[in-house]
Amino acid sequence: MRLKPLVTVVMTAAALAACSAIPEKKNNNNVSNEPIVFTEPAPTPAFYALNPFNYDAPPVFEVELKQAAAQPVTRMIATSDAYPGKSITFEVNKLIIPTINSKVSAMKYAPLASANQIDITNIDDFLQLVEGKARHYPPQFSNRNERRGYESKLREVTQQLDTLAAANDASYDVLIRAFKATVMARNLDLGQQYTTKSLQYAQRLLKINPNDPTTNFWFGFSLSEGGGQREAIPYLDKAMKAGVQEAYLSAANNYLFLEQKRNALTTLNNYKVKFPQEAEVTSRLVKEIQTQGRTNVWENLNAMKQGKY
Repeated sequence: MRLKPLVTVVMTAAALAACSAIPEKKNNNNVSNEPIVFTEPAPTPAFYALNPFNYDAPPVFEVELKQAAAQPVTRMIATSDAYPGKSITFEVNKLIIPTINSKVSAMKYAPLASANQIDITNIDDFLQLVEGKARHYPPQFSNRNERRGYESKLREVTQQLDTLAAANDASYDVLIRAFKATVMARNLDLGQQYTTKSLQYAQRLLKINPNDPTTNFWFGFSLSEGGGQREAIPYLDKAMKAGVQEAYLSAANNYLFLEQKRNALTTLNNYKVKFPQEAEVTSRLVKEIQTQGRTNVWENLNAMKQGKY
């Protein structure tokens, strides 16, 4: 795993509304009628790689943004519910997904969503950011206020996605986002209901495509980190066979939970062969397991990042 800070997109102001704000300093003590300017703190660097399929590749969200910007724009003029009778011009491509009747990922680029579609740009922006902090348990945050900001925004996003996913014919694109969001809500201890919801979403996704690499990866590690280590094995195996880089680390972590150190070490050695650019980090993980018997890959990586060993 890359331990250097990973580049992230700028989070929307609402995402970290709960974070502390810093008023602009004044040079004198006189009362001023000027408005106070608040500066919102920038998000801290991600801990988990933003592309679990390939740590050296850019995250999917950033790739989609570039592709959207490169596509021709069909300028659209429409009205807004917020401003009845007023026309608004849309002339920047957004990330648009179908909400129903689609069993595969079907991203489109357009200025405005049409019937049975949704502009998913802001949701994907936030999901990428929270993935960098809370894809695995325990989540990694630099301070309590930042975590609270993510928690508040994640509750809002899960409600939006749950509403869309309630349809019997909800699309793959909606379900996979609802699934990821509930897994991370569970990791942030937002409530037992998210464990139940994540299981339901995983079952629906597997019914659509039992071999989907993303579903198998997320379901495998979420089962493992939720206490279902034996049940997680076949899903993590499928994800590894599909080439999901992080699935190897999740599988090794799973074997450590099961106290199967030999299988954990074999998995890490296979990981080092498959991804030689990760050889140094993997060797340190192997040595730590052999000498100290640590039982959580993610905590080991965090200790490395902090220079504890």
